[in-house]
Amino acid sequence: MTIFLTLILLILVTVSIWQVTKILELSQPKVQSSQIADDSDNQTQGKLMFAFLIFVYGLTIFSFWMWGDVLLPNAASEHGSEYDNLMWATFSVIFFVQTITQALLHYFSYKYRGEKSRKAFFYADNDVLEAIWTIIPTIVLAVLILFGLYTWNDVMFVEENEDALMVELYAQQFNWKARYGGEDNVLGDANVRFLQDFDGKNLVGIDATDPNGLDDIIVQELHLPVGKEIIFKMRSQDVLHSAYMPHFRAQMNCVPGMITEFAFTPIRTTEQMRMDPDIISKVRKINEIRKVNSVELIANGEEALEPYIFDYLLLCNKVCGASHYNMQMKIIVETEQEFNKWIKNQQTFAQFVQ
Repeated sequence: MTIFLTLILLILVTVSIWQVTKILELSQPKVQSSQIADDSDNQTQGKLMFAFLIFVYGLTIFSFWMWGDVLLPNAASEHGSEYDNLMWATFSVIFFVQTITQALLHYFSYKYRGEKSRKAFFYADNDVLEAIWTIIPTIVLAVLILFGLYTWNDVMFVEENEDALMVELYAQQFNWKARYGGEDNVLGDANVRFLQDFDGKNLVGIDATDPNGLDDIIVQELHLPVGKEIIFKMRSQDVLHSAYMPHFRAQMNCVPGMITEFAFTPIRTTEQMRMDPDIISKVRKINEIRKVNSVELIANGEEALEPYIFDYLLLCNKVCGASHYNMQMKIIVETEQEFNKWIKNQQTFAQFVQ
């Protein structure tokens, strides 16, 4: 009962204070509301809009100057130049439109700022202007879409090529495995049901009853011959992954229960890429950062970081779980002679499960 009465008292005191506040507010003389912008406020806001415009453009220029070198270097695949042309064409249109529209937006915010002596101009409609800002964006977008479709078709269209190298990329949480077709260059049938065969040695689930799979080669370091078309068949063991090879401008989802496909031709070996001026600059910058971090690690009694050496990488571009960031595989692009020598020294599936 005491608690109930205390609550009632608190409520009554709160209501009383609120009523007294209202009475005091009504007793004050009428003053101009500070929440209504006057000419001075509008003048300040107009100048701030101009200042923000300069800040945005200045920040954009500074960002390109400071971090422009983090962009990918020239593509290392045959189709990469088409991909890059599409990207830069799109970027050019976006930057041009953004620059013009932002400048006009901030300029008009200042020019037509509120003034007590000026009445707002009511502009109902203008058929010519509406046609211009409807037709021009439609044409530009149509051109970009068609450009994108033609580029996509060129990149994705795979002609029958008996000389192409067949490679399977097998994704699982959280690593990659690659499978080559062996001497016959034909990948044997595979299914997740066969993963436990041979005491778990069947790493990608090859069907042992399919003779095409006996000479297949399973590796965890991908080697590719330069100048030769590679047809990738992609599978996933568990969840949705995405095979992403940024330097080759290649990406394709790996979907459980189905096989996806992508093809490209490498045009620069790993050694050639390491000699690229952009790559040399990036490696130098990374190693400078590692050197600074190593000093701190050594001071804490830990081992220093090893110097970074450029390698092509196969990454996962889908957030596939806790260790997604670590799901990567090294790619080595080499001459066909070096590739043939390497592939001959690899174990076949038949040898591996014996």
